[in-house]
Amino acid sequence: MSEILNFKDVSRVYTAGDHSLRALDHIDLSLPAGKFIVVLGPSGAGKSTLLNLIGGLDSPTEGKIAVDGFDISMLTNDQLAEYRAKTVGFVFQNYNLIPTLTVYENVALVREIVKNALPPEEMLEAVGLGDHLKNFPAELSGGEQQRVSIARALAKNPKILLCDEPTGALDSETGVVVLKLLLKMARERGKTIVIVTHNQNIAKMADVIVRVKSGRIRSVETQETPLSAEEVEW
Repeated sequence: MSEILNFKDVSRVYTAGDHSLRALDHIDLSLPAGKFIVVLGPSGAGKSTLLNLIGGLDSPTEGKIAVDGFDISMLTNDQLAEYRAKTVGFVFQNYNLIPTLTVYENVALVREIVKNALPPEEMLEAVGLGDHLKNFPAELSGGEQQRVSIARALAKNPKILLCDEPTGALDSETGVVVLKLLLKMARERGKTIVIVTHNQNIAKMADVIVRVKSGRIRSVETQETPLSAEEVEW
């Protein structure tokens, strides 16, 4: 099983005046490529910090982070921006769609960021919104808006898709639709999906469960027979 993410003795410390907060504390972590990975833990455990480090939105205070064999720990801001553009896609709880642009235009924006962007129509069709190209975000339900944000992330053709509580603002039925879509991206398109959540149910679908608490990795569990979204009790 090929490895795509490797953390070696990584810490992230935030300082404000005389006070410091150790969000991550000397963690070691290796994660496989092309899998559905869930990072689980309570609020304040360090989950979002972990996601931000993978995504190049933040840099470690100590240690090294390798993504697909490439050390991203010491990159400059410009190099991190290039890494974010080419390697990772982001799906956030609040969608981050531009309200004055159509669904198609929101997804097509990525063509200004990366050269090998996938066709917006194809990605919107993949998420079941091929007939909503001309709609504006305000005309869509929450679940549909989340699917637009997934289509936009996928249009970048990233190796890794990072999802921060992607179903947190959705009802259970719509959440299942979104999770099925993300799982499909791992199974059929070989994307590495990393979902940060406090929802224990989502973890039942994971190939790999990473449990985080107080800035440390408490366990890494591989599930040989994860449940489907339909099998999980919501």
